Amino acid sequence: MNLPAGPEHSPREADEIDADQIKVWFRFVPREGWLPQDTEGLWARRLGPDTARVDNVPFLQDGVAEGDTVRFRTDDDGLHWAVERVAASDNCTVRVLPVPSGALRCPPVPSGPLGRDARAVHERLAGFGLTGEVFSKEFPLLALTVPGGADLRGVKELLARGQDEGWWHFEVPCSTETWREA
Repeated sequence: MNLPAGPEHSPREADEIDADQIKVWFRFVPREGWLPQDTEGLWARRLGPDTARVDNVPFLQDGVAEGDTVRFRTDDDGLHWAVERVAASDNCTVRVLPVPSGALRCPPVPSGPLGRDARAVHERLAGFGLTGEVFSKEFPLLALTVPGGADLRGVKELLARGQDEGWWHFEVPCSTETWREA
């Protein structure tokens, strides 16, 4: 099994995590030519004996967004493994890599006008109320939560324009009907 994926630094310091805060692990098949991980751990708030609300944005796991409720199973080692999403939030997940789509490599080549500057990408999208995390300095993949109440049409237009102009490549691994209709 590969090492778990995640940001360079934990989104929360260990002493900030309370008894209801758990890490829920997701398994998936790694994509060819992408990061080699086959698991990702996401912070979540326990809601019941086998359910939790996801508290951070996924870098690699498709089909889940911050705020979604998942059912998990706890293994003999005490790890909580996601079984299914039981309730969707109104949030979407967007991943942005600041390189043109034809240059996707690990690590990315800084050939677009923003180079490998994840901060510059976030600055262009922050006005829409998007929050997120950067995977690492070496691999500046930005995972963003798009709140359901955001200007979804504006976000989509800016993402498409940025990709068309070579600023970044993006994907939407978890969307809502509202997003798809915007």
